[in-house]
Amino acid sequence: MNKPLKLIRIGNSTGVILPREVLAHLKVAQGEELSVTSTAGGIELRRCEADFEEQMRVAREVMARRRAALHELAK
Repeated sequence: MNKPLKLIRIGNSTGVILPREVLAHLKVAQGEELSVTSTAGGIELRRCEADFEEQMRVAREVMARRRAALHELAK
Protein backbone atom coordinates (compact mmCIF):
# COMPACT_ATOMS: atom_id res chain seq x y z
CA MET A 1 0.00 0.00 0.00
CA ASN A 2 1.45 3.32 -1.05
CA LYS A 3 -0.68 6.33 -0.14
CA PRO A 4 0.40 9.98 0.02
CA LEU A 5 -0.44 11.48 3.40
CA LYS A 6 -1.06 15.16 4.12
CA LEU A 7 0.61 16.81 7.12
CA ILE A 8 -1.61 19.25 9.00
CA ARG A 9 -1.04 21.69 11.83
CA ILE A 10 -2.53 20.65 15.18
CA GLY A 11 -1.84 23.38 17.72
CA ASN A 12 1.96 23.62 18.02
CA SER A 13 2.40 20.14 16.54
CA THR A 14 2.04 18.49 13.16
CA GLY A 15 -0.30 15.59 12.49
CA VAL A 16 -1.11 13.28 9.63
CA ILE A 17 -4.51 12.16 8.39
CA LEU A 18 -4.70 8.39 7.88
CA PRO A 19 -7.20 7.31 5.22
CA ARG A 20 -9.97 4.89 6.14
CA GLU A 21 -8.23 2.11 4.18
CA VAL A 22 -5.05 2.50 6.24
CA LEU A 23 -7.00 2.38 9.52
CA ALA A 24 -8.80 -0.75 8.33
CA HIS A 25 -5.50 -2.37 7.33
CA LEU A 26 -4.03 -1.60 10.78
CA LYS A 27 -7.28 -2.73 12.44
CA VAL A 28 -7.48 0.46 14.52
CA ALA A 29 -10.11 3.12 15.07
CA GLN A 30 -10.04 6.76 16.03
CA GLY A 31 -8.78 7.21 19.59
CA GLU A 32 -6.64 4.05 19.64
CA GLU A 33 -2.85 4.18 19.87
CA LEU A 34 -0.28 3.24 17.24
CA SER A 35 3.30 2.16 17.81
CA VAL A 36 5.93 3.83 15.59
CA THR A 37 9.15 1.89 14.96
CA SER A 38 12.21 3.01 13.02
CA THR A 39 13.31 0.45 10.41
CA ALA A 40 16.05 0.31 7.79
CA GLY A 41 13.51 1.32 5.13
CA GLY A 42 11.84 4.14 7.07
CA ILE A 43 9.21 3.85 9.78
CA GLU A 44 6.61 1.23 10.60
CA LEU A 45 3.17 1.87 12.08
CA ARG A 46 1.65 -0.94 14.12
CA ARG A 47 -1.32 -1.39 16.35
CA CYS A 48 -0.14 -0.66 19.88
CA GLU A 49 -0.35 -3.66 22.15
CA ALA A 50 0.24 -2.70 25.79
CA ASP A 51 1.41 -6.18 26.85
CA PHE A 52 4.01 -6.33 24.10
CA GLU A 53 5.31 -2.83 24.86
CA GLU A 54 5.70 -3.71 28.56
CA GLN A 55 7.50 -6.96 27.69
CA MET A 56 9.89 -5.08 25.38
CA ARG A 57 10.60 -2.48 28.08
CA VAL A 58 11.52 -5.24 30.55
CA ALA A 59 13.60 -7.09 27.92
CA ARG A 60 15.57 -3.93 27.10
CA GLU A 61 16.21 -3.34 30.79
CA VAL A 62 17.51 -6.90 31.27
CA MET A 63 19.67 -6.68 28.13
CA ALA A 64 21.20 -3.43 29.37
CA ARG A 65 21.99 -4.96 32.79
CA ARG A 66 23.33 -8.24 31.42
CA ARG A 67 25.13 -6.83 28.37
CA ALA A 68 28.46 -8.55 29.13
CA ALA A 69 26.85 -11.97 29.71
CA LEU A 70 24.81 -11.69 26.50
CA HIS A 71 27.94 -10.67 24.60
CA GLU A 72 29.74 -13.81 25.84
CA LEU A 73 26.77 -16.03 24.96
CA ALA A 74 26.74 -14.60 21.43
CA LYS A 75 30.32 -15.82 20.77
